[in-house]
Amino acid sequence: MHAHHVPRWLERVELILRVMLRMYIGLAICYAPWWPAAWDKNPLFLQFPWLGSIATTGAVRGLVSGLGLLNLWIAFQDAIRHRDG
Repeated sequence: MHAHHVPRWLERVELILRVMLRMYIGLAICYAPWWPAAWDKNPLFLQFPWLGSIATTGAVRGLVSGLGLLNLWIAFQDAIRHRDG
């Protein structure tokens, strides 16, 4: 079996794309619970009112935003760790 070496530039492009995607998703998840068009008028929440009443509480909005912040933190750590390594 031949071991194929991945070019350094391809590793860097993959890292940049991975970090950018995680940052985009993290920002979207942070912002979505506080954007009325995405959260308060969500078709899923309108179809199931009991779910909507739970989702619109401050605790649930904060929890979802916290997951977005966690995703941003992971992206940041991934970029820093790669730079150190």
